[in-house]
Amino acid sequence: MLFTSYPLQKLTLKNRIVMSPMCMYSCFDETGRVTDWHKIHYPARAVGQVGLIIVEASAVTPQGRISPYDLGIWSDDQVLGLRELTGLVHGQGSHIGIQLAHAGRKAVLDGPILAPSAIPFDDKSKTPEAMTAQQIAETVEAFKAAAARAKEADFDVVEIHAAHGYLINEFLSPLSNRREDEYGGDRDGRYRFLREIIDSVKTVWDGPLLVRISAHDYHPEGLTPEDYVYYARLMKTQGVDLIDVSSGAVVSGPPKVYPGYQVPFAEQIRRGADVPTGAVGLITQAEQAEEILQNGRADLIFLGRELLRDPFWARTAAKQLRAELAPPKQYTRSW
Repeated sequence: MLFTSYPLQKLTLKNRIVMSPMCMYSCFDETGRVTDWHKIHYPARAVGQVGLIIVEASAVTPQGRISPYDLGIWSDDQVLGLRELTGLVHGQGSHIGIQLAHAGRKAVLDGPILAPSAIPFDDKSKTPEAMTAQQIAETVEAFKAAAARAKEADFDVVEIHAAHGYLINEFLSPLSNRREDEYGGDRDGRYRFLREIIDSVKTVWDGPLLVRISAHDYHPEGLTPEDYVYYARLMKTQGVDLIDVSSGAVVSGPPKVYPGYQVPFAEQIRRGADVPTGAVGLITQAEQAEEILQNGRADLIFLGRELLRDPFWARTAAKQLRAELAPPKQYTRSW
């Protein structure tokens, strides 16, 4: 199944291998514009036959960067480089998406940082400013404008980053959201920010829409996969096409990790909310990926570090699974 096609709204992915968004911190001039590194790094994975490549977390505002060196999509000046990048990936026969992000209280920048509540991430972090209603509305609008730029840049897929303790995840989790207005309180109130972002993005973006979540806070007072089954049902009604299921990082302290440790969350959300999911997290072996698909635990396989180590992981996997994988014609002599 790993090498079968997959329909994603009006797209057809040539296989079920997805490159997870991973920050490259390579915009050394701090403009957020695409660099030569991006133009080499991502098309190389397209040559390696990855079906869908999702570009790293790209900030919807300058203030929303994780670091000063993040890729950005907050300005029209950034569209030209992004369009060149999508053209390079399309030219090698793969589809490409972009992850729209705001770092919230985990931004490491000069000046003020924003969050739902004035609670620092840890004892080494800057205390954020609790967002005003106007700042919330402006951020929702920033996600919408970023999605419009993604369309202008010819991306095939948009993913909203609601995971890993960044701004949207901070609104969702009771560990970081202590607001007493309509954006806090119960889980519907905490979902309101993401709900407004999805609705706003969909006014300008009609292609496949993914949301990356952290399905477990790994804290006794935090969110669990059961909470995210509820949220995934809401996302489905809003027209989200697939949930990209990660976990953790809203508070400090790593979970216990092992191969496939997040796959049960993807399976639980897929079955509980009747929504397609992507599985991610120490998936490195072809047989491991195939088992996830064959047993209906997820619909797509998201690879992160493994595709950093091996841009041609798809070729290795195809050999192990005895699947046919056509190489780029320039490489046929090596096949």
